[in-house]
Amino acid sequence: MFFALVSNTWAAEKVTVFAAASLTNALNDIAEQYKKDTRGEVVASYASSSTLARQIEQGAPADLFISADQQWMDYISGKKLIIEDTRHTLLGNQLVLIAPKKSKLNKIDINQETKWSSLLAGGHLAVGDPDHVPVGIYAKESLQYLGSWDLVNPLLARTNNVRSGMALVEREEVPLGIVYGSDAVASKKVKVVGVFPQESHKPVEYPVAIIKGHENQAVQDFYDYLKTPEAVEIFTRYGFNSL
Repeated sequence: MFFALVSNTWAAEKVTVFAAASLTNALNDIAEQYKKDTRGEVVASYASSSTLARQIEQGAPADLFISADQQWMDYISGKKLIIEDTRHTLLGNQLVLIAPKKSKLNKIDINQETKWSSLLAGGHLAVGDPDHVPVGIYAKESLQYLGSWDLVNPLLARTNNVRSGMALVEREEVPLGIVYGSDAVASKKVKVVGVFPQESHKPVEYPVAIIKGHENQAVQDFYDYLKTPEAVEIFTRYGFNSL
């Protein structure tokens, strides 16, 4: 009986975070720092926001959800799965174009005159699937705004999350990819060659919320920690903007 009680206490102190793949490096560092500061344990599961939202809908044991866009937070909000007054826009990001580190491409002006076919030279443009992955949704919106979508769409190498797209560029399987600025910071194998105009897409925002039924002190403590100067410093180091 004693061991069962101890086990339950430990279980209650562990916080499970479902977070967008682009948060991997930053959140891992924050979880490590949090453990040093508080001894609280955080376990993170990373995937596309769309995948995580659907898993939460199906009953996956997430305590906190951090999405890479408002759309998928809206989705689980519409299913009455979050505690609404904990919803908070935590971070911002940039949408950037990357190439392999050794690429001869250096600076690309992304506008209505961009020659995508010439830049890709028969290759593909890696990006999260625009049908459901936030980075792809932002990318499609931007390319539509710039009048390039119909040309670029057939040339896309669609991936299941932003990090999978970056991996194609890292392995030089494609000449270019669209990721967040923070992803480029996290990789030594790619370089940023262009930045998509901010006015061409809705703001890249990362909302966080506590999942309904998971509102205990351990979860609240980590939720609060994400807003501290210690966490903000780590997010900033990895290329995120604190909002």
